[in-house]
Order: sequence, then structure tokens, then C-alpha cells
Amino acid sequence: MVAENVQALTLDRLAGMSKDAEIKLAPILEEDSKTLFEWINDRELVLLNAPFRPIGESHHRKWFESIQQREDVVIFAIREGEGRLIGTCQLVNRNPIHRSAELQIRIGDPRDRGRGHGSAAVQLLLRFAFKDWNLNRVQLCVIDGNEAALRAYEKCGFKREGRFRQAVHIDGAYRDLIVMAVLRDES
Repeated sequence: MVAENVQALTLDRLAGMSKDAEIKLAPILEEDSKTLFEWINDRELVLLNAPFRPIGESHHRKWFESIQQREDVVIFAIREGEGRLIGTCQLVNRNPIHRSAELQIRIGDPRDRGRGHGSAAVQLLLRFAFKDWNLNRVQLCVIDGNEAALRAYEKCGFKREGRFRQAVHIDGAYRDLIVMAVLRDES
């Protein structure tokens, strides 16, 4: 949920908690929609974590409006310095009974990757997950072969738990998914 009151309290508390002082989590703004639309239609970027298919503007618009209303999702903009949008990170499929959710992140511009910004954002998002949402477990899946992502998640405390063999069909080939998670008492 992107309700301003929830994010305002959380973001005030998260401010300055990143090891990378230039990285902040912030609400997604209406003016971010154009950039997000470009990113979701960037084939190379999408193939890092999903099969690619072009998305039309109306479909994107519906997603952009609906994501802000869902109770099982929180999405943040990842901003550098004075507010330049460099990516998004989110917790999806929150299960309040099991106190778990799935983490997703995207750094949009290739020039912003490999600089530690994703790790800083994940660390901030984990603080939100364990403190604000009172989660016990945050999990994710990484496409086998995405070594940069695996290293970044391990740096943030995620542990490899298993493998879903040939779980996704991406760019003409079946690929394995590596299951990773971090628990509240491990963060």
C-alpha cells in the first residue's frame, strides 16, 4: 500500500539509516510513471528477472493505479541524492498469518547497477519489513546465472534455500530459480 501516512512515518524513520547516504526510499510519484513505463518495456532490463513482453500504456496505467491500492503490497521509489529515480523496490504477497512477503527490486539505468545502490535499498526495505510490517521472513527468487543479484542478496543476509528446476521460460529457454530468504533474527 502506498498510503501517504504509512510511508511518511516509515520514511522519516528510515532516513539516514542506509550505509549509502545517497540512497533513500520514497513514495512513488505520478511523475515516475513515465520512467517506470520505459523500464518495463526495456527488454534487457526485464530479462534479468522475468520473461519479456511489451506492455501498452493502458495496461501500465492500470497497474500503476492498482499497485497503490493493494493491501498486500508496498512499493517504494529508490532515489539517489536530491531525488533522482534510479529504481523501485517492493514487498508483495504479504501474508499476515505467516508474517512473510516477497521482495522485488529493479534498478532501471545500467549505469546505476553495480554501485551498491540496490543493496542499500534492500537493507532499507528489510528494516521496513521487519519493523513496520512485523514480518518474520522475506523471500525472493533469482534466475540462475544472475550472479550479481545473488551476491547482492547474500550481502544483505539472504541465504540460498533451494532451487526450482526449469521453473521459468525466458527468452526461449527453461531456467532454474534460486530460492533465497532472510529471517527477522538474521537481519
